[in-house]
Amino acid sequence: MKFYVGVTDHQWFNYLRRLAASPSEPLDEVNFWQPSPNSQFRAIGPGDLFLFKLHRGSLTARRDLIAGGGVLASYSVLPISLAWEAFGPKNGAGSSLEMRRQIAQYRRSQDKPFEDFKIGCTILTQPFFFYESEWFPAPEWRQSIVRGKTYALESEAGRSIWQHLSRVWQQRKIFNLDGEARRIEEERARYGKETTIRPRLGQGAFKVAVTDAYNRACAITEEHTLPALEAAHIKPYGDSGPHAVYNGLLLRSDVHRLFDRGYITVTPDYRIEVGGRLKEEFKNGRYYYPFHGQKLHHLPLDPADHPSKELLTWHNEKVFRG
Repeated sequence: MKFYVGVTDHQWFNYLRRLAASPSEPLDEVNFWQPSPNSQFRAIGPGDLFLFKLHRGSLTARRDLIAGGGVLASYSVLPISLAWEAFGPKNGAGSSLEMRRQIAQYRRSQDKPFEDFKIGCTILTQPFFFYESEWFPAPEWRQSIVRGKTYALESEAGRSIWQHLSRVWQQRKIFNLDGEARRIEEERARYGKETTIRPRLGQGAFKVAVTDAYNRACAITEEHTLPALEAAHIKPYGDSGPHAVYNGLLLRSDVHRLFDRGYITVTPDYRIEVGGRLKEEFKNGRYYYPFHGQKLHHLPLDPADHPSKELLTWHNEKVFRG
């Protein structure tokens, strides 16, 4: 396991810390944005920990303190409008306008009100925010570090970070992360192997993961216009369908609606079926029927992310109108 300690904006941190403390809805994911995106983020991988080191200032008494973090799910470059659509206030702001203002202060170019500029999205699940009494120094930190620093668990500094985290998780009864910490320690002791935390995707992370897994193209129509594409659940989350790429298809918005309402389905062998009810009920559908019988145009590179045959069977039997 590796840790990445990222320099963190106070305003972003404080907003999300308040949101996490609200009893209305659990904070299951956050977007740690970068105003000037890199095409890749390779410092750590999915399942490693991304920690928040606050900017030096009055809040930290000019010290380099780690104040929270989350589990890395993925990194993606998105237009700011789609980042807001995917994560909303979990971007660390109460509105899209406020998010834009926060990012604009870090961008070198002048903000143009209607420009849909791209930002880096470091998507974190299971975020945690410590009380100020629990903040601890980032080891071996230098003031010259601008963005962040990576630590390996087996290093002395990495072990120090891990001990601090495990202690607070146990004291605060953060059972999901404390349980993962215990599992990692047991596997290291028993097998001597490196392991990571299992990211639990939220709705926003699911949308981004499916979008990137399908190379930003509709699996049925091959449409590449990103604002027109949506991540569809094969089995809805509200009906016990997981936020997992294998339960997703990237579809153009109109095809997504037809899929959800059962006018279109995908068979377990990845063939498209367009039901006769589309023509019967609407006296139309001529645009969609040419896709009938075709194979999906896009599948994720990782076979583990391919649409689940079991879930596709469920959609065929329970949702498709035929």
